[in-house]
Order: sequence, then C-alpha cells, then structure tokens
Amino acid sequence: MKKDYLLLSFGIFAALLLSACQSTVPPSSSIATATPVPTDVTYTDPVTYCAAVGTIDAPDARYTGEAVPDSVLTDYLKAAGLQNSTEPLDTLRAGTSWRCMNNQVYACNVGANLPCQSKANTATTPTQAMNDYCTANADAAFIPASVTGHETIYSWKCQGTTAVTDQQIDKADDAGFLASIWYALQ
Repeated sequence: MKKDYLLLSFGIFAALLLSACQSTVPPSSSIATATPVPTDVTYTDPVTYCAAVGTIDAPDARYTGEAVPDSVLTDYLKAAGLQNSTEPLDTLRAGTSWRCMNNQVYACNVGANLPCQSKANTATTPTQAMNDYCTANADAAFIPASVTGHETIYSWKCQGTTAVTDQQIDKADDAGFLASIWYALQ
C-alpha cells in the first residue's frame, strides 16, 4: 500500500512538472526583448551612431563618417578642459580615438603615453618584470610605469624584493578601459 502511494505521488509530481515545462509565454507577454541594431543601417555622425549601437570598443562598418570628425575633437578638448589648446586639429586627430559606451560618445588622446586602445589592467598579482625590478631595487617606493605598464589601475612599490600594489589610482569604466583617460562628449 505504501509503495502504491509513493508511485501515485511520484506520477502526479512528474505530470505537474512536465506540464509546467511545456507551458509557453503568451504573445501578449510583457517580457522585454532586445531589438538588435540592423547591420545594414549606416551612420556618419558619431552621436547618432553611439545612440544606436550602445557600447562598442571602436566604430565598426556601420559607421561610415570621417574617422575622427572635428566635432569629436572639439568636444574632446572641452571635456578634457583643454579648449584653449593651440594644438592644430590635424595633429590632435592623429592621436585621438573614439568609441561608444552606454549610448554616448567617448574620446581619448594618446598624449603622454596614454593607452587609449588598451583595456585597464586590474590585476593585483605582480608580473615577473615587476619582481625583477624589486630584486634590483629592494624597498623602492614606486615601480615606474615603464615596468608596470601604463594600463594598470594601481601604483606599485617594492616590499623588500617583492612587488606589491601601493594604492588604486584609476578604475575600469563600464567597457573595461581606464576611466580617467576617456571623456564623455556632449
């Protein structure tokens, strides 16, 4: 009798589970679905392009405008507080990159060894080069960027002959790039 009860209970449970797995969401459901950006639509304006694509590390084939338009350069200078710069736009253009993040245009200029094209390095484990530096410079108060790399979000120092993080000096933005060198444009 107990065996028959267990089999009946299991059968009911299995039937309920099977019917739950076969249910479908009705067409009038309020579940949101993402609308992909059509790949056959092209854009010549970075602002319109970024509004459409959301976040992308570099413009793709959908962007058909000038590689680095004057509007990106002038907006970058404003955002970076360099609007009084006398650097010619063509010189600035050569070192400027732009991308889209959260539907907005962001720009970076390589300037003084800024790694615009590289993702932020968030690692807290020292590289062999850092430890080698510390072996040669025990207890050094800092390890130069030529050793740590310009992408790190930490300053590094030597604790004896071992490289350790000193303090966090930057952070990765939502797309993984150094937040302090990329500027949101208006």
